[in-house]
Amino acid sequence: MRVGTPPGIRTLRTYRREWLLKDLIAGVVLSTLLVPQGMAYAELAGLPPITGLYTSVLCLLAYAVAGPSRVLVLGPDSSLGPMIAATILPLLAADGDSARAIALASMLALMVGAITLLAGVARLGFVADLISKPTMIGYMNGLALTILIGQLPKLFGFSTDADGLIREVEAFVQGVADGQTVAASVAVGGGCILLILLLQRLMPKIPAVLVMVVLAIAASVVFDLDEHGVKTVGRLPEGLPPFTVPHIGWDDLGPLFVGALGIALVSLADTISNASAFAARTGQEVRGNDEMIAIGSANVAAGLFQGFPVSTSGSRTAVAERAGAKTQLTGLVGAALILLMLVLLPGLFRDLPQPALAAVVITASLSLADVAGTMRLWRQRKAEFWLSVAALLGVALLGVLPGIGVAVG
Repeated sequence: MRVGTPPGIRTLRTYRREWLLKDLIAGVVLSTLLVPQGMAYAELAGLPPITGLYTSVLCLLAYAVAGPSRVLVLGPDSSLGPMIAATILPLLAADGDSARAIALASMLALMVGAITLLAGVARLGFVADLISKPTMIGYMNGLALTILIGQLPKLFGFSTDADGLIREVEAFVQGVADGQTVAASVAVGGGCILLILLLQRLMPKIPAVLVMVVLAIAASVVFDLDEHGVKTVGRLPEGLPPFTVPHIGWDDLGPLFVGALGIALVSLADTISNASAFAARTGQEVRGNDEMIAIGSANVAAGLFQGFPVSTSGSRTAVAERAGAKTQLTGLVGAALILLMLVLLPGLFRDLPQPALAAVVITASLSLADVAGTMRLWRQRKAEFWLSVAALLGVALLGVLPGIGVAVG
């Protein structure tokens, strides 16, 4: 093999025929998870749902070529959504122009990609170790709490303009007290959360999110939920992801760069930890610098097609692995199916209730929290427990991006 040959090409050269059916099946299963999660995490980042699908397609294609791992799955991530929102929302005008939000998020993805590409070329893979395990636990706990509180208004059928955990809690309580709650929205969202958690607990091999989405759409059609005040996703734009060079102002570059540094650090830490965990199970070797280059390539690809920053997903990777995935062909199949949906069936998720997307995000936030790990720190090393608490408070009280600074410090 020649030095510098992309990992995807090397995998293609050694591909075994007996892997094909397993990769195809795993790709179909994976796509059923990618679509609802992609749309939900796009809204978590303050962006239109369609951008989550564009992002999923491009990062899967890029990682299939450049990614050293045969099983890792990239895409929009619940841990990055609040960071993206915290970076771009302060730069938006009061009317919240979606086109400008997309441009800012795309430029943010390009910056994250450039940072991680340069770091990978310079062999700075050790940078991901700046966030230690105890502080990462605290950071994720704080992030889970922030996401949960932020999604409650959508679950209850209204919205707020509050920023910051304490103000969001106050705005949510005030909204409920003022009678803004939509009972049907609460019923749908609460039922979706309960269904996902029960299926994940009792029947883990069944794609819980897919089952929930199908039932939520059916309920929306049968009971005319939009007539009862429940907002739905609506028809998605038809066609392939458009190639777009984002145009922003010079004044936006500084705040975006600060956000990009934090997002790159968390994305790399998450990616390398996931790569290590799954490599240990499959007998592969983890190459941190190559992962940085692959993540950078995926972010650049997403940024040029109206996407936003991405990371690896432990849950989606686990789904692909359980479905029998052997190579990155699984991701290519998932990307191809999303593209077919956008071209042939753009109205497929038209009747999906917004509270169902909130349920996807809330259940994902619960998986981010590591209560057991926190209690283990308390029993074993008190100093590391308080470091974890400091990181949690940094995220919850100061905000997501300053929380990273607290964690690294």
